[in-house]
Amino acid sequence: MRKSIALLSLVGASLLVSACGSGGLFNRSRPDEFAVQRQAPLVVPPDFALTPPAPGAPRPVDSSTAQQAQEALFGPQADRSAVEAGVNARAGIAAPSIRSTVGDPSTATVNKGSVTRDIIAAPQGDGREAQVSAGS
Repeated sequence: MRKSIALLSLVGASLLVSACGSGGLFNRSRPDEFAVQRQAPLVVPPDFALTPPAPGAPRPVDSSTAQQAQEALFGPQADRSAVEAGVNARAGIAAPSIRSTVGDPSTATVNKGSVTRDIIAAPQGDGREAQVSAGS
């Protein structure tokens, strides 16, 4: 009798502990709660002569939540000035592997000298202690 009670309690405890795991019998696929997007309510258009949208086409008034968050934080995208557009056009598009190419030790670099190293290694400050000396 005692052995059967101990065996039943051992089996029950192992079932309870197995429920804590993420795999096996209790594993199920769950939807990503952060990927759910709120849809705009259905509205009857005032003009019934409108053509219906194509099936599967994105809704023209809806935007993604990422775009809505970016517009809320930074405002709408500003138009580029003529100078900035010209600089961007002359600069072109960087190669997709530029970060790994620049970080490669075998990439040839130009030695800018000790002045550039001093400027980069200078401590950050508000500029009150800045001094200028006219060199020869």
